[in-house]
Amino acid sequence: MTDVSELLKKCKHGFNQLEINRTYVDSALQWLQTWLSDEAFQAYVPQIIYLIEREKWDFLLDSFYQVIPFGTGGRRGPVGIGPNRINPWTIQASAQGHSQYLIKQHGRQAEQRGVVLTFDVRKYTQRGIYNDALANPVKDLDGLQLAEAAAAVYAANGIKVYLFETVRSTPELSFAIRHLNAVSGDMFSASHNLPTDNGKKVYDQYGGQLIPPDDQILVDEVTTNVQPIQTMALDEARQKGLLEFVGEKVDRAYHDAVRRVSLSDERKLKVVYSPLHGTGVTSVYPVLKQLGFDVTLDPQTSNLSGAFENVTFNIPNPEVEESFDSSLPYADDVKADILMSSDPDADRIGIMVKHNGHWQFLTGNEIGIILANYAIGKYAGSGRLNRNSTVIKTDVTTSLVEKIARQNNVQCIGDLLVGFKYIAAVMNRLEEEGTIDDFIFGAEESHGYITGNYARDKDAACAAVWLAEHAAELKKQHKTLVDALNEIYAAYGYCHNYLTEIRLLGARGMEQIAHIMDHLRNAPIKSFGSFAVDRRADRWQGEPQPHLSKTDTSARNVLVYYLANRPRTERMKVTVRPSGTEPKVKMYFEVVGKPCPIDALEKEKKQITAIRQELEKAVMRYCYQLLDVDFPDRGFLLFWQLPLDDKLKYFEIEDELVNLKAVADPAAREAALDNMLGFLGANPVEKVDKAFKEKYKVGLLEFLNLQE
Repeated sequence: MTDVSELLKKCKHGFNQLEINRTYVDSALQWLQTWLSDEAFQAYVPQIIYLIEREKWDFLLDSFYQVIPFGTGGRRGPVGIGPNRINPWTIQASAQGHSQYLIKQHGRQAEQRGVVLTFDVRKYTQRGIYNDALANPVKDLDGLQLAEAAAAVYAANGIKVYLFETVRSTPELSFAIRHLNAVSGDMFSASHNLPTDNGKKVYDQYGGQLIPPDDQILVDEVTTNVQPIQTMALDEARQKGLLEFVGEKVDRAYHDAVRRVSLSDERKLKVVYSPLHGTGVTSVYPVLKQLGFDVTLDPQTSNLSGAFENVTFNIPNPEVEESFDSSLPYADDVKADILMSSDPDADRIGIMVKHNGHWQFLTGNEIGIILANYAIGKYAGSGRLNRNSTVIKTDVTTSLVEKIARQNNVQCIGDLLVGFKYIAAVMNRLEEEGTIDDFIFGAEESHGYITGNYARDKDAACAAVWLAEHAAELKKQHKTLVDALNEIYAAYGYCHNYLTEIRLLGARGMEQIAHIMDHLRNAPIKSFGSFAVDRRADRWQGEPQPHLSKTDTSARNVLVYYLANRPRTERMKVTVRPSGTEPKVKMYFEVVGKPCPIDALEKEKKQITAIRQELEKAVMRYCYQLLDVDFPDRGFLLFWQLPLDDKLKYFEIEDELVNLKAVADPAAREAALDNMLGFLGANPVEKVDKAFKEKYKVGLLEFLNLQE
């Protein structure tokens, strides 16, 4: 029999050794008591005891100090045991609360219209955390299991479930909700997160994610009002008409809707597409094929796999240029003109363009600039522009989209909070007003785009259509998408946007993030280094007041600093906000230059980029000082998504890495290197090599005589 009181006593003693706020400790102990004593959690108890016996205090505290939160992209995070992890209990508790919410909001319609559930490729295969010799409810947990766990709850609450039998993309879920007239839907995915993560994104009857205050009502229902979780066997649910499997019929309707966004018949282009092991094989790829493009799948990354084994760093994120590494050789082999990719749930798109014999990566903002200019030009050319023509973007998305729109007499709604759900909400309003046909394009900087009226979330497929056909038209003119972008920059001014972050893990990281934001909000900051602050905008201010909900307050936790211009700039700003889904402070830099002759553009780019780099270091060093961290200049050359503690640890062991050169046996030298850099995860050398090379003039493997 489990002695709960003795186990809790050990935990309390262990937690007291940590430098952490007492509130987190008390909350973790309370949740541990529940999970160790409540019958509903008995399947998890052996692994919890194992962690206690191993004295994994940091890990236990982080797993139990809170219920995993609902952020800008829904609820996602590491798979594991505890309320602050994704597991069958947190998913079923969410589904029970969501069921209650839907019945309160929609009554009998919730039961009759039902919910749509789908999932992507994720599967939890991490080892070394839990005891593989013991039963483990999260071992090999995948999206289908999470979807089925949720379906059992919805059905038990009398709500019909439409379940995709195999993986599908997030935008197809959004489409399916509208197509099937459902009241809601769930996507089981962690988007572009690490392979260790999973989660659930909740969608409303319009196919968009919930916005304040509705998201807060759902959160409150899930976190404070969940009744005993009801479940029904799926066979019984099917017999009672509460479970219906969907697939190809919905696929065909979705593909047809995406194909209709095409603005050109030009198709002569060689395209390589990488789904990064994800669901784009069900959306982007078939749509391009159906439209007649010469598109082939990258053989390295086209298999469905939650391990993302052939993606550098195992981070399947089109925002990360290195995610293209394994696909580029194939693109070269087949002489492709463009190489496109999408993240595992296929709502974000990335692209590399073959330009003057070299592959060039385009950022999310650059893609948005190209697509906005392309679409507005096409609408103008066909006489479709009118006083209601509209593009929509979030506030951290490049201001050049707004400049292009306004100079072409197109409305731009451009001050939205971060999160595509706010773009979807404006689309809903336009639909209610009867002007949705005049909606041209929606964009966010993190590689998310939508057009048409078939969905209410970003879709890599519609963006792929426009990118491919625009590139095909340009190829006919002996130009590329890079040429088109440069022409835009010359005409409107070079707009340099850059995103970076300070990643701070665990409960202590939450405190550090709060400390940074509190200081920035309350301190009268006159400058960051040599950059004078003209003014600061706090999104906590302004209407509506009071805030609609806690989630509204969280979404509006955004500070914008406008800096005094330098001689070559028209605008400089930095936006700081904590991520809604990951433990980090995000910083968005924008430095805008002036229009210039195209033959002077490369020089202009270098000068504007140098100003941004100087500004980035000034702002980040200011924040590091708030954490009592003396951050070395070479630290800015480390892989930007590494946690701060890992960046600092690298510099602590760098001398030891150098000393490995004295190890005579190459195999022993390589093994020692792998062991020392193991904390960095996949492809560790690539994450630190630029910083090493800056000091030692050669890469780490070459320095250690380990290169192939």
